[in-house]
Amino acid sequence: MRQLKLSKAYTLMESGPVVLVTTHDGHKDNIMTISWTMVMDFTPVFAITTGDWNHSFAALRKHRDCVIAIPSVDMLDKVVGIGTCSGVDTDKFAKFKLTAVKGKFVAAPLIKECLANIECRVIDIVKKHNIVVLEAVAACIDTARKGKRMVHAVGDGTFIVDGRKIDRRKMMASKLPRL
Repeated sequence: MRQLKLSKAYTLMESGPVVLVTTHDGHKDNIMTISWTMVMDFTPVFAITTGDWNHSFAALRKHRDCVIAIPSVDMLDKVVGIGTCSGVDTDKFAKFKLTAVKGKFVAAPLIKECLANIECRVIDIVKKHNIVVLEAVAACIDTARKGKRMVHAVGDGTFIVDGRKIDRRKMMASKLPRL
């Protein structure tokens, strides 16, 4: 085996889907790209990592809600573009030609062009690690959408796209929640 720089170890594990997180600060909507996400349980509890470096973080702290919008691979250039500009001086919905859809339970908007949207409330912020813990209050998916492959960031400017799905539900049945 070849030694890997310890500073690059995260590229081995950062494979969750890249998501867009929308917020509303009381005046305007914003979108940030997040690749550091975590499913915390079979219940609808998730975590994202962000902090003061993201313009949306203040809205998350103050208004305590957001939408996790899950884009598909056809949106990759928009996703990267959203992550490389700031909501301080950019209306990202307008710049990237995305449609804001009013949420049912949160002030933050859904993104119509995304494969799925999860409305969330902030239930905890772990300040030491900039971890925002979210509880889902509603979720929707575009079942008519043809392209459903998600994008996963490696963390070095490259991405992995979902491929073939392998079913092992029977083997794992005793460990999976009943749906």
